[in-house]
Amino acid sequence: EVLLVESGGGLVQPGGSLRLSCVASGFTFSDHPMTWVRQAPGKGLEWVASIYADGDSTYYAAAAKGRFTISRDNYENTLYLQLDSLKTEDTAMYYCAKDVCTTFCTDRGQGTQVTVSS
Repeated sequence: EVLLVESGGGLVQPGGSLRLSCVASGFTFSDHPMTWVRQAPGKGLEWVASIYADGDSTYYAAAAKGRFTISRDNYENTLYLQLDSLKTEDTAMYYCAKDVCTTFCTDRGQGTQVTVSS
């Protein structure tokens, strides 16, 4: 059974930073690309970033490029998302997902809430 557990969310002021983590189990983590998606209140799922299995290739949505960094540790079965220069519009529930997905993800965690507010 695929299990993805996110953590690291919280309340932060505009311009602040957070580091999200996602611990994976139930599959061979190092064989799969991974993705971060988010869902703001009243909106659909939005792709944020993806990283390929070896960690060498990363891809970002326009809203994330230059401010967010996706990374992974294949020894610790952990996916990360560094969030810098946060804006109020980044407020959302952030989910990690197995494989590459955009507006629908078959396997994703329970999410971690990020709230950006002064």
